Amino acid sequence: MKKLIAVFVLILATLQIFAQNKEENFKGYLYNEEFQVFMKINFVDNNVVSEAQPIFGEMPGYFGAKRDGREWFITNAKVTNAKTAKIEITNDYGSEDLTATLSYNGNDTFTLTQTGGSRLKIAVNRKWVKMPMKLDFKRQKEE
Repeated sequence: MKKLIAVFVLILATLQIFAQNKEENFKGYLYNEEFQVFMKINFVDNNVVSEAQPIFGEMPGYFGAKRDGREWFITNAKVTNAKTAKIEITNDYGSEDLTATLSYNGNDTFTLTQTGGSRLKIAVNRKWVKMPMKLDFKRQKEE
């Protein structure tokens, strides 16, 4: 009986470790060199605060651009497995929103795929630039 209890406790501890690891992938600073855009995310603690607009408080993360001061806020993030998270994003005015998936590809690379709603866009030289429906990111140290 004691062996059975010990095995059961060991199985529960193993499951707990796997549950923690799947979400740990979705923390950090992600950057796309081509479009000079980034995502700052923490889907584990949901405690990211925008440096440009801290009035919105803690959230799962946000999307921004080096060439544009506007930000798109991640209002909801649900990690579905170790490699995929479903997210909801809205612009800083609340007038546009979208749904997307963020996939962890391994080697600190991610793919953001827009699945519905408005298109992500940034302003470059006073003109709107729509982001592609699939955008690749690499995890980096925050700049």
